[in-house]
Amino acid sequence: MGREDEEMNPREDSLSEVVQRKEDAVGKLNPPRLSAAKQRQKVQQQRCEERSMGAEDSASISPDLTNWIKLNVEKLKIRKKEQSWAAEVVNDFRENLLKFLRKNTDQPFFQSADFLTTGSYFEKVKIHTPDEFDMMLKVQAPSRLNLKALDGGLFYRIDLIRSTRTPIQAFVLENGNTLSSSQVLSEMYRLVRKFLKSYQVPDKRCRWEVNRKRPNSPAVTLSLCRTENDSDELISVDLVPALEVHPSQGWPPTLRNGPDVEKWLGKKVWKEIKSLPCFFVPKRMKGRNLGEDAKESWRISFSHIEKKIITCHGNTKTCCETHATKCCRKKCLMLLKSLIEGLKLRFPKELDDLCSYHGKTTFLHTLSIRYSDSMWAHQQLPTCFLHLLKDLQDHAQKRELPHFFVPECNLFSSAVFPRKALAFLVNALEEQRREGLPLLKPPAPVSPLRPVKSSEHLCSPQSIQQTALQCVNHKVLLCAVLCVLCAVIFFL
Repeated sequence: MGREDEEMNPREDSLSEVVQRKEDAVGKLNPPRLSAAKQRQKVQQQRCEERSMGAEDSASISPDLTNWIKLNVEKLKIRKKEQSWAAEVVNDFRENLLKFLRKNTDQPFFQSADFLTTGSYFEKVKIHTPDEFDMMLKVQAPSRLNLKALDGGLFYRIDLIRSTRTPIQAFVLENGNTLSSSQVLSEMYRLVRKFLKSYQVPDKRCRWEVNRKRPNSPAVTLSLCRTENDSDELISVDLVPALEVHPSQGWPPTLRNGPDVEKWLGKKVWKEIKSLPCFFVPKRMKGRNLGEDAKESWRISFSHIEKKIITCHGNTKTCCETHATKCCRKKCLMLLKSLIEGLKLRFPKELDDLCSYHGKTTFLHTLSIRYSDSMWAHQQLPTCFLHLLKDLQDHAQKRELPHFFVPECNLFSSAVFPRKALAFLVNALEEQRREGLPLLKPPAPVSPLRPVKSSEHLCSPQSIQQTALQCVNHKVLLCAVLCVLCAVIFFL
């Protein structure tokens, strides 16, 4: 009831207050039964709305598109044979590198390091082949640090509060307190190269190579190649040194509100997430004419938290367990990753700034809004995926994709994602939705005797003449074969 209605109906309002007081009195006498009944009614109403919404969305999807989506998601799964070989090679590299670092005396800072498995492979949403692995090499920081935010909360300058004699002192700048991200990354490169000089891959047909450093990348990237020269890359590994902040310090003040996951994952899980430590990786901010602070910046990483969220993704806490109801959340993310990968292959220059993390961030936002497990029913995969795809398009159209953990940082701002490229992305996504997701469809089979050509070429006079000549040649060849066969039969 609005303010105008309250002023026009004072007697009716007072009567409603009397009724409300009576209901409150009854509620005090029997609060459990009344609360439970209302709760059941609310849940039933919500389920009816979700079922009607899902049925309405499903009706607008063609059967062909439904089949294409379901068929494609099955082909995205990694084969167990390939997974076993890749896991064996990568695990052997990781274990031996860790042994090397712990025994290494010329840089004691990395002796206490340990690995933290992150990324799509360990989240079980890797697509196609197990050819990319992300590994964070966590190293301990002092118990108290001064974290100075350089933007909305993603990039920081890290200073020691007091001087120390611990091994981390080797990476402090001349001012005596600022930790150098560039020096830590350079030392990681040096140690990995030193390790590879004496390391032998279990599969002797392969070797590890350290790639050239990429601008603004926090990772030491390695490629597994065949021992033959100029061979293609088989596996790529991003090894990222990560500074682990002591849990007693907590998250930086700009992040302590955290993402909105209470309706989806609940308050208990949210408290567990907030109790996890922070990690900072040596990533430099983008842009020119950077200040001295930005040149030695660290970026906060939520890879370990994203892994926890995606692996425990249901609000009922039993979703996708062995004997529980299966959902389609992960399959939707895999399909979106596949589509983004296809767009980047088709438009490498126009969509160079697009990456899978934009899809992952959209996915997390969508999960927070569509938080009920029933909204992600396994049989509703096509509907849910198209909903997720539309969310990505809406974010691009509004030029606003807030970082899931740092909402002040817009991943679609013009500073990090040019407007021209963003407009191109909007059109590309709209074309995919309008044309029935052609990038997810398998290519049509092509006969080797009849190569596919453009319609203009097929209708040109030259193509018609060539086709006629081919037909004549085929007829002449057939006649010659028949004459030879007749001659053979006659002489026999």
